[in-house]
Amino acid sequence: MRFQFKKKKLEALYTAEKDAHKYPGVVDDFFEVMAIIDAAVDERDLYAQKGLRFEKLSGKQGQRSLRLNNQWRLIVTVDEDEQGNYLTIIDIEDYH
Repeated sequence: MRFQFKKKKLEALYTAEKDAHKYPGVVDDFFEVMAIIDAAVDERDLYAQKGLRFEKLSGKQGQRSLRLNNQWRLIVTVDEDEQGNYLTIIDIEDYH
């Protein structure tokens, strides 16, 4: 599935592992989930991965979360353009 990053800091983490120390113990999980997103055809593949717990966030307009581990979540939105749906990666948040 196609994706883009809303924040440059997450794009730098993904491409060059820059500032990985700001997310202790979650960087490997981040890369695993990003690999699953990259391999997914569409969001149905993400729903099928039960361990990701891909779900809508209440009170957050159109935002969804993907579980990185017990404490951290990857916050995304599903957007659409002429090529179809894609994910916008918003942030990594502590939900503990």
